Amino acid sequence: MGSTNTHPTADWVFNQAKKNIPNISLGTVYRNLKQLSDEGSIRTIHDGAIARYDWNKDPHDHLKCKVCGDLIDVQLFDDDICKIVKKKYQFVADDVEMTIIGTCNKHKQPK
Repeated sequence: MGSTNTHPTADWVFNQAKKNIPNISLGTVYRNLKQLSDEGSIRTIHDGAIARYDWNKDPHDHLKCKVCGDLIDVQLFDDDICKIVKKKYQFVADDVEMTIIGTCNKHKQPK
């Protein structure tokens, strides 16, 4: 998985693995992805009805294109967000996972 810059689904991982391990099952892929996620080796991104996986474990957020579904890693100001949430809502945030939905450069409409 670390060889891709995308945020693959289990199906994508399965299809890639099948090239080297022809008898692998989709269930095996799901179990291994869950184990890797549970132990913190990868992150699971819940993207509506489908889970995607991220090898980048550093704190970051995502931009999601509503046209093609691409996810792009971005560094936002999580510390600032936590401070605002604490001040405005008296809530201590342990972690921030944010996805901003819009249209990527490949699909933006000309002005």
